[in-house]
Amino acid sequence: MKGKNVLVTGGAGFIGSHLVNALLSVGSRVRVMDNLSTGRTDNLADARQDIDLRESDIRGPDACRSACESIDTVFHLAAFVSAPRSVQDPILADAINIAGALNLLIAAKESGVRRFVFSSSSATYGDTDQLPTPESAHQRPLSPYGLEKLYGENAARIYHVLHGIETISLRYFNVYGPRQSPESDYAAVIPKFITRLLAGIHPTIFGDGKQTRDFLFVEDIVRANLLAATTDHANGECFNIAGGRAISLNELFAVLAKVAGSSLRPVYAPERPGDIKHSHADVSRAKDVLGFVPSFDLPTGLAKTVEYYRLSAAQ
Repeated sequence: MKGKNVLVTGGAGFIGSHLVNALLSVGSRVRVMDNLSTGRTDNLADARQDIDLRESDIRGPDACRSACESIDTVFHLAAFVSAPRSVQDPILADAINIAGALNLLIAAKESGVRRFVFSSSSATYGDTDQLPTPESAHQRPLSPYGLEKLYGENAARIYHVLHGIETISLRYFNVYGPRQSPESDYAAVIPKFITRLLAGIHPTIFGDGKQTRDFLFVEDIVRANLLAATTDHANGECFNIAGGRAISLNELFAVLAKVAGSSLRPVYAPERPGDIKHSHADVSRAKDVLGFVPSFDLPTGLAKTVEYYRLSAAQ
């Protein structure tokens, strides 16, 4: 990626900002497109002087065209990221995740972008009986969010077939790490657990806690994106990107409480619509084709994440 002009949509967000830092470290020239609805310029504090930050929205075709000018590689991370919230507001979710993705693909084609890396989701599978789940598993999304990500994957594939853009889609499972927001009602479980434990508040588990998830530390998801941007063998394809190990939320809570040094117990609430019951990825294709193997086990990643929130709370 050295010397390449790259665009990161959603680059002020949790994953996007980590990707921006990694791209700068390998010598890329980085442009960020983010409407700052959920992203924060604080996430780019270390990179602000070295990037071209465009405060604009992927729902605007002209903004997408401007952002894609002179770009070699697009990393499309901007999204309406919440399965439960997409159930509550499917029109807004569609406008961002479907129309926004299409706007960006059209702009990429018109601007001569070479490589387009699309951030997809395990939500495209819905609840599946195939565990661990391979990429070939039948996809039956349970939420507008999952359906929208499935659309994005297929749109990217079609743009490769019809227009020759080198597209690749990465199906993220449950990513966690520093900078992940705990503030929303629909925030990911790990930052919500950690911040409540550190504040002495009993965390909430929706459902019985027996549901399973496959977690991956943010630095690993960044590395998967860099591999996807440079591989020669995966045009138009999709890959599971995960840790390859399932853990229940009850087990996760126990590990986190130990790392955080807390004796608090969780409280339980009714499960939320759009949430899947079990998630466990078969990551063999990502290893074989992309050369992707996670570097961080769960205890190590959680310890780094707890330390980040502990330091943030002290500031």
